[in-house]
Amino acid sequence: MTSIRHNEGVLDAARDCMLAYGVRRTTLTDVARRAGVSRMTIYRRWPDVRTLVADLMTREWVRVVEGLDLSDPVRAVVAGVRGLRSHPLWRKIVEADPELLVPYLLDRRGASHEAILAVLEPAVGDPARARAVLLVAQSFLLSAPTMLDPVTLDELDAELAALLEAYLG
Repeated sequence: MTSIRHNEGVLDAARDCMLAYGVRRTTLTDVARRAGVSRMTIYRRWPDVRTLVADLMTREWVRVVEGLDLSDPVRAVVAGVRGLRSHPLWRKIVEADPELLVPYLLDRRGASHEAILAVLEPAVGDPARARAVLLVAQSFLLSAPTMLDPVTLDELDAELAALLEAYLG
């Protein structure tokens, strides 16, 4: 993943700040201090925290997806959902700042979506199928915790696999 804005040290510092304080309470000053750089260094690359958060989320979510074995797309998608669901930054955002996710659910595709689609399309063989699989996976990622009683996450993940097996063949 390449971007002129990416600076691993700053993104690492941003992740640490967001895990410690939450996204809304993290400032670019906090990130600069933790990264050991000036505020101007941050502002040259990221005009605001929102932009920094978007780049951080993309980096983190793509890292989860990059490690998947797509020779079996069903297992890969279920593993990706589990990996994201257990990711510390994902959990922090869902628990403390879930409103950050709303634009990516209702208004627009983000860079993470684009990166995931770039991986899914060749694995499932069709752009429309890749989008459908992503939508299903996204619903299991976001809403599975609301459906836990009387079933478990493992049981829901097995249902996700069954749905995907039936759909993808």
